[in-house]
Amino acid sequence: MQFSTKKIINVLLIFLFFFSFASTSLFADEISEIRTMTKEKVDLVINTLRDESLSKEEKKERILTTIDGLFDFSLMARLSLGKKHWKSLSKAGRKEFSELFVERLKQSYLDKLDLYTDEEVVVGDAKLTKKNRVEVLTYLVSKDDKKEMTYKLYKTKKKGWMVYDVDVLGVSIVQTYRSQFSGILKKESLEELIERLRSLGELGS
Repeated sequence: MQFSTKKIINVLLIFLFFFSFASTSLFADEISEIRTMTKEKVDLVINTLRDESLSKEEKKERILTTIDGLFDFSLMARLSLGKKHWKSLSKAGRKEFSELFVERLKQSYLDKLDLYTDEEVVVGDAKLTKKNRVEVLTYLVSKDDKKEMTYKLYKTKKKGWMVYDVDVLGVSIVQTYRSQFSGILKKESLEELIERLRSLGELGS
């Protein structure tokens, strides 16, 4: 049986239409799952903060366990330092910087949790921004205020979707640290920056 060029093109167009429709539907479902996952993690943190049966240290331990499964802290460390400075570090230097940065970031996060009172967290829409990049809009709502936060996620090969940055009131955490590190590195060496991280506290929150 012979097919005309026109028939072949029509078959290809039909195939591409259904393939595109299936892919769109599949990714729409995946975005919905990302939103659900984010909401579950955020709710776990809020419920832990509200649990009066837990001590302060127990709350922090549970919260760190929760966010460890959501945030890619190592990538955040690399992005915060910047490609130029990251490349200049040895393998051992990169490992130490990442560990110190993650410790600092987690401590800053925990310090801010002490400010929590009775706010509600509302998880809004999730949207695709580019291939394998999704943003989830959330709001921290109190009686008299509403603050916007955006979780930025990318898809990893082994762990699925993870957060690589958070915008708080339009300000990126990664960009804030990068600006801070860049300012320090204009006057000091990378080793001096790492020494600041070792001492934990000299950088500020």
